Amino acid sequence: MILIENLKKSLGGKSVLHGLTLDIPVGQSLALLGISGSGKTTLLKCLCGILKPDSGMIQFNSTELKPENLKKIRQTLGYVIQDGGLFPHLTLLENIELIGREANLDAGTISSKTKELADLVKLPFEILNRYPRQVSGGQRQRVGLMRALFLDPSYLLLDEPLGALDPITRYELQNELKELFGRLNKTVILVTHDLTEARRLCQRIVLLNDGVIVQDATMQDLIQNPSSDFVRRFLQAQDAV
Repeated sequence: MILIENLKKSLGGKSVLHGLTLDIPVGQSLALLGISGSGKTTLLKCLCGILKPDSGMIQFNSTELKPENLKKIRQTLGYVIQDGGLFPHLTLLENIELIGREANLDAGTISSKTKELADLVKLPFEILNRYPRQVSGGQRQRVGLMRALFLDPSYLLLDEPLGALDPITRYELQNELKELFGRLNKTVILVTHDLTEARRLCQRIVLLNDGVIVQDATMQDLIQNPSSDFVRRFLQAQDAV
């Protein structure tokens, strides 16, 4: 499980996370929602070690995240950002296989894993010799997901992975992600501002505002029992009530 206790983080002299505490059981899919600047992405970056918290604690399966074990814990995390976060000067295949080479896997293992993952995300293997600019946004996002899954991580951290896609592609990928979450039994944290996406993909909703949790609930409870005026306005803005 993931345990976050009293996490605080400031950026540019401004406090972004204000003593945030949260636990996420193994196998749960959780959506982090909130308006821009609420702390969603900052929290995700703290979890994967891109940002160092000012204070507080993060644990993965009872092991506290520290500089000395950051590399080892990162190998248990799959991280996907908007548009896949691919290196533009590498082919899709090189982007994917880079993860295997960094982990010192042999060429045969890397090749078989790549083919397995292409099947898993429904991506034609023959396009992997193209560069990111030569394929669609949906294809880039699938490659980003392949790269994140390459080392069979226990945790998937997704930072608005579908935010830049057109509505039809986004809908199709939501369906595929929902199927993947069910099949892979990973612990998933999805950052999004889209309530519909959160409802389709996640079991649990955590709504942030100004760096604090304003409600932690199922989607049904969030809609039926909003905890504050902010929650009601957030729901109304997305036609959820």
